[in-house]
Amino acid sequence: MSQQHWRKTLTSHSLAEMLRRQHIIGIILVASSALLWSLGGSISRFITVDSSWTVVFWRSYFATVFLLIFMVIREGPDKTLQLFRAMGQPGVCVALCFAIASTAFIVALSYTTVANILLIQASVPLLAALLAWLLFGEKSSKATWIAIAAVVAGIGVMTSETLTGKISPVGDGLAVLIAFSFAIATVLTRRHAHVQMLPAVTLGTTIAGLVAMIFTTSYVVSIQDLGWLAAFGVINLGLGLAVFTLGARLVPAALAALIGTLEPILGPVWVWLTHAEVPSARTLIGGAIVFVSLLTHLILDWWRSSNLQR
Repeated sequence: MSQQHWRKTLTSHSLAEMLRRQHIIGIILVASSALLWSLGGSISRFITVDSSWTVVFWRSYFATVFLLIFMVIREGPDKTLQLFRAMGQPGVCVALCFAIASTAFIVALSYTTVANILLIQASVPLLAALLAWLLFGEKSSKATWIAIAAVVAGIGVMTSETLTGKISPVGDGLAVLIAFSFAIATVLTRRHAHVQMLPAVTLGTTIAGLVAMIFTTSYVVSIQDLGWLAAFGVINLGLGLAVFTLGARLVPAALAALIGTLEPILGPVWVWLTHAEVPSARTLIGGAIVFVSLLTHLILDWWRSSNLQR
């Protein structure tokens, strides 16, 4: 074997090893983000502040400060400013979607269970496929349409409890709004690949905080609540987004979505362990339909993509 061929072989092996390590790191980072996001419901139940708008304000404030510091350290002040300017209208729209979703999440927690919110949110990838077809005519496979129908049925089972009076329709309505907001943001991000997620999300937390400033009646909270609010904003929201942004670039989108299903699985578990908030039978049945539909669809999609690449 010639020296040149030997060097090429070593280079090829080194590149393959580097890509394998990046893939593993990406999986760990995305899984970590799902774990951090899943803590949101449990953290919120420790906060004793009565006003949802006060919670939105402090959570958004801590998240915005953290994300700005993270971007400046990682990109530098000038590059950070450039990233915000480069977002354009699509970035602003994504920011508005996130502001609506993050605000609705806090308000919904006062009306419904964490399990309802998170399991309805699990439908985002399939709702995004539906919206892409309605808005832009993007074609989806029969398997996707079957999965969408199953998700709609599962959400119907979960939200049917509002008819019994046990669960407020406001809470489940806000949970559906959250899912659609994230789905719209997902479609916009796909259609405008230049949109940077981190600047758009940072703008979203800023907008949410500014809106909360208008509606909140008081900013005063106890030291204990301030600690939980800081954790809610920095660890759950800010760090979760930062870690996801780093990891999502290293793994296929389908795999990132698949790993993201850890959030609706773990979220209700943490609330059950820390606050004894037990999901209802309809929530479990509807959530199982949504989760199995999403999981099956993502696994099949990943399997088909892997076969095409071979």
